[in-house]
Amino acid sequence: MKTTIALFAILLLTTSCSIFGSLTSNTTIKPNESFVLGNNEHRTFKVKLKNVSNHDLQIIMAPISGGTHSPITVSPNETVTVKAEKNTALVIENKSNEGASVDLYVTGDTGLSMGYKN
Repeated sequence: MKTTIALFAILLLTTSCSIFGSLTSNTTIKPNESFVLGNNEHRTFKVKLKNVSNHDLQIIMAPISGGTHSPITVSPNETVTVKAEKNTALVIENKSNEGASVDLYVTGDTGLSMGYKN
């Protein structure tokens, strides 16, 4: 009985800590703005992203210690899967004069900051 209670407690703890969870989102990005996912300390995470806009979007890795790397261009209706390293943000840039929209499915560490920047 104690073993069962301990296993239940561990399961509850791991599912509520957002370390091994997932999240699904449809995110809009204003013209000439960026959406930043994970600009905080975190473990690795993976993003399946679908560009549901009428124009290309740019994805860039941005370690929180500085710099950027690994740019990817995502065409309209294209789906890509990107793995972000520990403490590295994923920046989705909308360089268009039109609004953009992306479908996101995030797995791994989902305790990620989310925000917009100009």
